[in-house]
Amino acid sequence: MALPESWHVRSRSRKCAATEQPFTDGQPIVTALFPDPESSGYLRKDFAADAWQEIANDEPAPFSVWKSTYSVLKSDPDEDPVKQLSPEEILQRLVEEDEDHTENTRYILAVMLERKKLLRETDSQRTPTGILRVYEHRKTGEVYLVRDPDLPLDQIETVQQEVFLLLENNGRMPNQENPENPPQETDTAGTPENPENPPQETATAETPAEPPTATAEDEPPAGA
Repeated sequence: MALPESWHVRSRSRKCAATEQPFTDGQPIVTALFPDPESSGYLRKDFAADAWQEIANDEPAPFSVWKSTYSVLKSDPDEDPVKQLSPEEILQRLVEEDEDHTENTRYILAVMLERKKLLRETDSQRTPTGILRVYEHRKTGEVYLVRDPDLPLDQIETVQQEVFLLLENNGRMPNQENPENPPQETDTAGTPENPENPPQETATAETPAEPPTATAEDEPPAGA
């Protein structure tokens, strides 16, 4: 079972959790993560900076809290719906799928995105299962909780190669099956079955007719 701490947390809210007033572009805000009593994950709340100062002592102790600046996202009407996934979209998918075997890949991908200034590490907390790092997307405010697997140096290069393969193959490893194009079933001869064109029966070679038996009339006369 994968660690619940690496679950993806929803995007930044458009309004203050305390006053319900919409945020404005460039407004300072405070983001806090609280343990979710109904699950093993976390709840995210965004507050206007001045509202947080007034209610900070009234809220339960947050697991993590940080300040940022709210920015209005501008949609691109010409965006292609069928496009190559960005590295951050691949990370988001891996975190949401939460598969044990992608834990190392998630961490290396998050570090790579941090170095490219796409993510920023807002906090790190030590938990019973290790260090949990909190990353926020600088543009969208998307938050990712990624466990630091404390990779040995001799494993880093291998994981980096996995990340490069993911980026080159739109988030899928080359040996993964594509659910949209499942392999066709084949018959015993290895040819795809086609119900509209059933295999034709092979004609059986005819047995050569036996030569006729000679009769007395057919024998030549004596002395001929």
